[in-house]
Amino acid sequence: MGITRQQALDCFASDDLIGIGMEADAIRRALHPESVVTYTLDRTLDATAPNLDAQIEDALDEGVTGIYLRFAPATTLNELKAALSKVKALHPQLTLQALTATEVLALASTTSLSIDNILTQLRDSGLDSLSGEDTPLLDETFANSTCAPADWLAIHRAAHRLSIHTSASMPFGNGETPEQRVSHLVALRELQQETAGFTAFTLIASAALAPDDPTAVEYLKTLAISRLYLDNILNIQASLDTQGLKVLQMGLRFGANDAGSLAPGDRTTEEDLRRVIRGAGFQPVQRDSPYRTFFLN
Repeated sequence: MGITRQQALDCFASDDLIGIGMEADAIRRALHPESVVTYTLDRTLDATAPNLDAQIEDALDEGVTGIYLRFAPATTLNELKAALSKVKALHPQLTLQALTATEVLALASTTSLSIDNILTQLRDSGLDSLSGEDTPLLDETFANSTCAPADWLAIHRAAHRLSIHTSASMPFGNGETPEQRVSHLVALRELQQETAGFTAFTLIASAALAPDDPTAVEYLKTLAISRLYLDNILNIQASLDTQGLKVLQMGLRFGANDAGSLAPGDRTTEEDLRRVIRGAGFQPVQRDSPYRTFFLN
């Protein structure tokens, strides 16, 4: 079903945006014939906040189905485990996401433990998912400011082996070449072929105000090519944060089947998002973080 590396490069060189979008839409409909677009309500909370439990209760009352726990850089492994265990014991129904590969690597550097050992302890304490928000461009020729590509892939591979699901993204619009973008997609597809541990992929366009920032056309083309190439990652998210509702709506016709996440209090409301999804011809459906539970509201 997926295209080859050369075909992906040919798509980047092509001016046929509509044709590429139609091919991506066909793949999206084959993988998701139910004609729905999913989204989630989640909230990021400070794991060390003294009123954390009250914040979680408030989030649940607002319909949140996923919690992302933020930890200070100096937090120890034991403190991480204690916080995860406490939240999981009080709220076993919540999907707990915490930490990036970069943060796991930092933990390993301050202990004598292996990545597998650290992840096993975190999983047993209640960790369900690692964030992919720190995904570097997975091409060794590109100068990344985050985790090195080999380290990022190794940590996500280890997480998948331990049944910790993760997400992946692609930073886009930072001066990378089409060849480097395709190398990134190749690395993700190969790891997914090996582990089947990625639940979703998100294309993250640069939010910096620069003359060479990616246009909406470039975003939609790259989104469609990602859908065509990553045939073994089930869910492709359209980005609301950097593209806005109009481009997000178009992205739902360029291969995306998911509209990402909202937090209560965001300027974009849940009804705004649902209206845009319906306007694209799909049924909006709320999901949980690992795409396991769907709420027909």
